[in-house]
Amino acid sequence: MAVVGVLALQGSFNEHIAALKRLGVKGVEVRKPEQLQNISSLIIPGGESTTMAKLAEFHNLFPALREFVRMGKPVWGTCAGLIFLANKAVGQKEGGQELVGGLDCTVHRNYFGSQIQSFEAELLVPELASREGGPETFPGVFIRAPAVVEVGPDVEVLADYPIPSNKVLYSSSAVEFQEENAVPEKKVIVAIKQGNLLGTAFHPELTADTRWHSYFLKMAREYGEGTSNTSVAVSGADLSSDKQTRYDLPIFR
Repeated sequence: MAVVGVLALQGSFNEHIAALKRLGVKGVEVRKPEQLQNISSLIIPGGESTTMAKLAEFHNLFPALREFVRMGKPVWGTCAGLIFLANKAVGQKEGGQELVGGLDCTVHRNYFGSQIQSFEAELLVPELASREGGPETFPGVFIRAPAVVEVGPDVEVLADYPIPSNKVLYSSSAVEFQEENAVPEKKVIVAIKQGNLLGTAFHPELTADTRWHSYFLKMAREYGEGTSNTSVAVSGADLSSDKQTRYDLPIFR
């Protein structure tokens, strides 16, 4: 059985482990730097990014996480995990937070607003559907979510979300906006890929649709990092097939 590490400092690491289990893959909790030596791919889950950063600093994880990324090992960040992997973050609380980096992008930490402004949206995901089959859309669960406001030339955009140009979806007196251009766009980026790194602003682990997990496992296999013997299937269903049922959101609803 293939093994994938899941950073387990705070947030939805249990949900990621459950999604991996549905794909026949073992997810192991990672809390200490030395544990990274025993895995070849890593998921950084959603949660409260400032809290996760403080815990990672307490456990001296940042140097090991940066080395893990630098070595080209596959890493996927969801929501707070996306913030961790960004080279730059704006909209942070006073004092900011430490980042792992690696993704050539700028992330707005709290783009969509507070907890009560969380929402669900059907996202067009042509690359995911092409690789994994199933519907052309994915049920995006956005919980106090970030967004990517700028990407470098080597970053592949996998999904975006339309924003009405006259509607501001974030507001917080506790947030210091560090750039004048960190404002809503007509479309905002919510999923990206660059080499061995994957980032999603939403929470695939909170849905029954495991295609993003399957996509990441195939990334890991392509980079030769420990998932070459993984059969990416759910309950006997071939994810490459076009005959896919509609996915529900049993956890979030």
